[in-house]
Amino acid sequence: MPSAVRIEHVSKTYPAATSWWKRVGGASKEGFRALNDVSLDVAPGEFFGLLGPNGAGKTSLISILAGLARASSGKVSVCGYDVVDQFREARRSLGVVPQELVFDPFFTVREALRIQSGYFGLRNNDAWIDEILENLGLTSKADTNMRALSGGMKRRVLVAQALVHRPPVIVLDEPTAGVDVDLRRTLWQFISRLNREGHTILLTTHYLEEAEELCHRIAMLKGGRVVALDTTRALLARVGGSRLVLHMGAGGWPAGRNPLLDDRVVDVQGPRVALRLEASLEVEEVLAQVRAAGGVVEGIEVLPADLEDAFLNIMHDDPVAAAVLKEAA
Repeated sequence: MPSAVRIEHVSKTYPAATSWWKRVGGASKEGFRALNDVSLDVAPGEFFGLLGPNGAGKTSLISILAGLARASSGKVSVCGYDVVDQFREARRSLGVVPQELVFDPFFTVREALRIQSGYFGLRNNDAWIDEILENLGLTSKADTNMRALSGGMKRRVLVAQALVHRPPVIVLDEPTAGVDVDLRRTLWQFISRLNREGHTILLTTHYLEEAEELCHRIAMLKGGRVVALDTTRALLARVGGSRLVLHMGAGGWPAGRNPLLDDRVVDVQGPRVALRLEASLEVEEVLAQVRAAGGVVEGIEVLPADLEDAFLNIMHDDPVAAAVLKEAA
């Protein structure tokens, strides 16, 4: 059985900008390399996560997979079909939920889904359309014009359009960005069901708790390169230890007063500071060092290491990732 998605040594360099584009902050004279020798192999039925900071190359990779852009070098296939030489078969095997809210303002939700079915040569598809509408909480909006929908409802329709031809591979590009809790819950219930039925899911998200809960394996991109690729469990095991969250009082974190403390910090969000611990027994030692540095702690939490810790650790501490970060700087 062929891989659901195979990406072989893919690089993508966008051409140098025109003089007008450079004046408004576009690409450099030499062009921009978004992907650098990326290779991935996603098995049929897998729930696969693709993570990375902004500008890591995730959207470029998905655009190549969907046929919206061409790789500068390398090969990409979906269910064994080359996305360039066998583009019709590859498109039929793929459903993509984009980041952007793209919709046709002249049709109702049901009409939009029927038209989408027609793009794939599907007739009499109303039974499946009704099931999608029900599972995404869109039944009451079926006869509503797309212009009248809220942003969250429009995003539900994008998911429905990606699923209307029952593709074996579903790509979700930041599907829950800026949407409410109810949509997240109903979306993940439906997508998890499709995955159990054999559909392959490729997810990009900045909500790392979603990736940790749903994904079997995860690839992390930085600067257009793969810097980590493993099972979710193995990535978490690379971190180990636990996380100490301090809620700082007046004066905030005493940055620069104790290098050993600063080396433990993995995240700072206002008065909330997260530090990495090798063992819970280190809590009192860390608190003593904070007090000695002049910091005031108003509250503490000790939490197990999660995917956010693994992500930050790999992005900043892993030798390969560190080399990519240095090159990108």
